Amino acid sequence: MSGTTAPGHEPRRERTFFGQPFELSTPFAVELWERFSFYGMQGIVLIYMYYTVTQGGLGIDEKLASGIMGAYGGAVYLFTIIGAWIADRLVGADRTLFGSAVVVMLGHIALALLPGVTGVGVGLVLIALGSGGLKATATTIVGGLYAKDDPRRDAGFSLYYLGVNLGAFFGPLLTGLLQSTLGFHFGFGLAAVGMAAGLVQYGIRRRHLPEVVRQVSNPIARRRLPLVAVLVVAGLVVVVVALLTGLLTVGNLPTVVVAIVVLATVGYFVVILSSGISAEERSRVFAFVPLFIASAVFWSLYQQQFTVVTIYADQRLDRTLGGWELPVSWVQSINPVFIIVLSGVFAAIWTKLGDRQPSTPTKFALGTGIMGVAFLLFLPFTGTGRNGTPLLVLVGILLVFTVAELLLSPVGQSVATKLAPAKFQTQMVALFFLSVSLGTAATGVLSRYYDPTDEAPYFLVLGLAAVAVGVLLLVFTKPVLRLMRGVR
Repeated sequence: MSGTTAPGHEPRRERTFFGQPFELSTPFAVELWERFSFYGMQGIVLIYMYYTVTQGGLGIDEKLASGIMGAYGGAVYLFTIIGAWIADRLVGADRTLFGSAVVVMLGHIALALLPGVTGVGVGLVLIALGSGGLKATATTIVGGLYAKDDPRRDAGFSLYYLGVNLGAFFGPLLTGLLQSTLGFHFGFGLAAVGMAAGLVQYGIRRRHLPEVVRQVSNPIARRRLPLVAVLVVAGLVVVVVALLTGLLTVGNLPTVVVAIVVLATVGYFVVILSSGISAEERSRVFAFVPLFIASAVFWSLYQQQFTVVTIYADQRLDRTLGGWELPVSWVQSINPVFIIVLSGVFAAIWTKLGDRQPSTPTKFALGTGIMGVAFLLFLPFTGTGRNGTPLLVLVGILLVFTVAELLLSPVGQSVATKLAPAKFQTQMVALFFLSVSLGTAATGVLSRYYDPTDEAPYFLVLGLAAVAVGVLLLVFTKPVLRLMRGVR
């Protein structure tokens, strides 16, 4: 009988994962391994593209390679919207995540096994598609493990994000080590093995997840499925025709992705504002516009860790320690360490301040402005020649990157849900992801203007622009708060 214990028997204890529901270990593991593979691959794929053939690379122009990386990063977040739609309307979060993990693994296998540009093209497309689906559903699955009023909920999400950053830390370290000792394809192969490990564990444990993660929350009517199929085929035809006619090329890909994201953003805002929402809800949607712009500006600089900062680490950074040279990709592991250390500090500060903590627009303004300051910190070290920047300098600059990130990124999805009209909760979160997508895609456009031999104008202009956007939002904080109608 429930609540009783037979004489002489110990009461049955619930199996837990660091005090959380044990099944949190399932998305924890799959996301740890997915981030391991994602950032492990991302730490070496740019230099793989622009290194010469004798160095094991493809010899692609450096600026073109940076553009490809920006377009790829923007596509990851753009495909998050598609992944969320598939989960909500077609197959549920569980099946979407499992299928997406398979696609990611195939992408890493393509990079490891397919030669040349073919491997890069097929691999990055598959990884972008799969990562979008994973990002859209993993958080939903974690949330499905808790009741709305479960006091363990926030701590469970904190533990989950620890797994994300552990993967982001170890991935570049190990893939970079293999790349520097055995070659690029061994590094890509390790990323594939990592994703396979997460996929196997998820496949074994997924049947123990709550039923809610397998449910389709808003199933599409069967009669509309043929229309969906037609639209998918039409989209693929448009892409193929654009490629064959030269309208879409590797050179203009970053600009095309930016244009698509801008159109999607405008479309989302128009749909939400014209859908019969109340005056208060409409005001809050307008309040999200300056936050969206600040977020896009922030990410357009922050995501250059995978373009300009990677090139900087390769060509301008003194990576020698005791006569041994650190692999380029190891620089990508610095930020996750700071996130792991500082995220708890920021959480404690906001908790202690309570109602006295800065408002959301102020946090966005500070995050964007400090990101600009991080770029300006490169200026004293311009012109120092190849391998002329001390390693500790870049570590310090990446610390500033992290402070800016913790001011803006964690509150982005939160404020999107708080400002969302009742019937557009998911779409407003999608809008935040589109700001990330727009900023990341913009890195592909901006990175082309970076010149390692004359870098001062690049860091100066972008740094001052971000600071200006931050100051402007700070000046207009009170009007934005009025539009937010009581939301802080």
